[in-house]
Amino acid sequence: MRLNKYLSDAGFCSRRKADRLTEEGRVTVNGSRAVVGAQVDETDVVCVDGKRIVPEQKKVYLAFYKPRGIVCTAEKREKNNVVDYLDYPVRVYPVGRLDKDSEGLLLLTNDGEIVNGILRARNFHEKEYLVWVDRPVTEEFLRHMAAGVPILDTVTRPCKVRKRKEKCFSVVLTQGLNRQIRRMCEALGYRVERLKRIRIMNIRLEGLEPGQYRELTDGELEKIREKIQGKQQ
Repeated sequence: MRLNKYLSDAGFCSRRKADRLTEEGRVTVNGSRAVVGAQVDETDVVCVDGKRIVPEQKKVYLAFYKPRGIVCTAEKREKNNVVDYLDYPVRVYPVGRLDKDSEGLLLLTNDGEIVNGILRARNFHEKEYLVWVDRPVTEEFLRHMAAGVPILDTVTRPCKVRKRKEKCFSVVLTQGLNRQIRRMCEALGYRVERLKRIRIMNIRLEGLEPGQYRELTDGELEKIREKIQGKQQ
């Protein structure tokens, strides 16, 4: 990009002032005096009056349809890690987890503050799933799921459960225990055959196919921030 845009995007000054500073000899690129109209990129060292100017990294917020088989980690040693799979031009990280055998909505961002707000379990943020099991869903099963199931030395929080088809139900959780839905079903004699997350708070999976992603809208982000701030007060 042009040098004046680089300095403007960094929030240092306007493009016009950047050109004036350059003409005055106060701007250097990689140690050499810059000229108006010079092209620079993120690997260049740009200084004004000897002080390095580094643009603030743009905050990115993505809704991603994680396919089955992709692992929610940025660890390079995992060949199926979600960061490499997504290959987004800005480094982003998954917000929470969705196990390898599950599919559906995953949020990714480079905003640590919003990650912490969403992940705080005490905030009771909702996550909704569709679950397909190996046996017909009964009213008794739904009652037990909704009331709380003993797993991992605790009892799960009460949750909203609704039958969708003979062997499919939806569940809304407000906690994220390890493989929680699978363990709850197993404790009640059911085996999960397919698990798909369709909502996190106010963000929905609708419109995305496996492997696709989109940026969150300003309205979606505003609602997330309102929920996080409201729980912190």
